[in-house]
Amino acid sequence: NRAFTGNVELDRSVKATAQFLRQGSYRSCDDIAHLKTPLILITTGLDFYEYVARLGTVMIFSKHILNGFVAAQLTLGAAFAGEAELDALFERLLQPELPEWESVEQDIWEEWSDSGSPAMDLLLQRGREAMEEKDMEAAIEHLTALVDHAPDFAEGWNARATVFFGMEEFGQSISDIRQTLALNPRHFGALQGLGRILEELDDPENALKAYQAAFALHPHRPGLKESVERVEKIVSGQSI
Repeated sequence: NRAFTGNVELDRSVKATAQFLRQGSYRSCDDIAHLKTPLILITTGLDFYEYVARLGTVMIFSKHILNGFVAAQLTLGAAFAGEAELDALFERLLQPELPEWESVEQDIWEEWSDSGSPAMDLLLQRGREAMEEKDMEAAIEHLTALVDHAPDFAEGWNARATVFFGMEEFGQSISDIRQTLALNPRHFGALQGLGRILEELDDPENALKAYQAAFALHPHRPGLKESVERVEKIVSGQSI
């Protein structure tokens, strides 16, 4: 009966999700006061990110949803100093009529994929190639080496989150998505992936918030508008 967040509805959501996912033993997390890594909010409000950060503190995951969430302190603020080129690209993405949106998106991915180190870039490349070849173990090996050696490189975490998603290791995928968003809060790919995972976990309300955050950044991204509309209908049906 312990309150984890101080918000009755949020606590109920967290505990209900934990009960839904739980396949083995159950325990609470007695100490979350040591949290260190900030997670920058975008446009979706505190409860959603608090939910994501603390979801893993109330359960031990089974084979497919492992424990290992690291809860995050939540902080508001801007963190885009020195990213003038990316700022301009994101402004272009918001244009209603943008036939060349794919080129703009590609430019963003190229910026995100540049770690500043040829060795780290090579690990990212090898991880992505292994993922394309469906060699998930090799992909995890390369990308784990990458995040170990370059923990401030957001795309390393995002790439590994994608591999974990493909392996249906949703707990570890969300943990890496959290790291991605802490470093790069405008990562529309990570937000869209988070929405897909939360849908899989039967949490349409928070899935919708993730999709909406991604759509606010990149309204041209394929399938995103449809995801928002689909989950809106589910949430509206639940609220009736």
